[in-house]
Amino acid sequence: MDKVLEGVSNYISINITSLFHDRCLEKLDDIQLNVILRRKNPYLFRAKNILESHHLVGLILDAALSSSEETIFGNFIENVACETSRLAYAGHKSSTVGIDLEFTKDEVRYLVTIKSGPNWSNAGQIAKMKSNFMTAQKTLRTSGGYKGQVQCIEGCCYGIDDKPDKGSHFKFCGQRFWSFVSGQETFYQDIIEPLGNVARRKTEAFQEQLAQKRNLLTQEFSERFCKNGIIDWPKLVKYNSGINKD
Repeated sequence: MDKVLEGVSNYISINITSLFHDRCLEKLDDIQLNVILRRKNPYLFRAKNILESHHLVGLILDAALSSSEETIFGNFIENVACETSRLAYAGHKSSTVGIDLEFTKDEVRYLVTIKSGPNWSNAGQIAKMKSNFMTAQKTLRTSGGYKGQVQCIEGCCYGIDDKPDKGSHFKFCGQRFWSFVSGQETFYQDIIEPLGNVARRKTEAFQEQLAQKRNLLTQEFSERFCKNGIIDWPKLVKYNSGINKD
């Protein structure tokens, strides 16, 4: 194992519990029925003819967890990318607003914003990112006094974009991105194994807590939104969408 991969594997092993698994457990513990019921479309669930409380609660809970896990893991994998660049090219987290990573490779200074996947943005967010790139370049050349070549990168930790040249910047996704920050073509595959090592040890604890949360929420839902063992859809819709929520 080369030094960059070994270092990143160690970083993942040391930090994934506190920065991902423990935070997922904390998020699970914080989930409240009041909150997740108001975030989902009750008409959709009625149209799907969901009849059982545990089924409905399970779908809503899984959706809430999926969203929070993507956010938590997105933050973690961005840190992994920064650590990879640090080990490979002495990269460092940027102090410039909107820029996550800076490093120099082959006499080019790279300003990198890191996203989890390629479909993170709308038009307004893209415009803001481009504005951040322009400001960062200006700051680097004025306050920083840098005279060399500067390249801005939109980096995505997974996915594919076969047209990386966006004119104002380059967009590197998946293999292109990990190769860019590590200098190794297969790095995007190599880090899969260390990501899974700790997961095997954490799965049992998480599943136990998840079952407990699902049971508690199902019990609460049945007490509040069921009548004679049947889901009271008008009451549920009123709670979700009514002006006066009981």
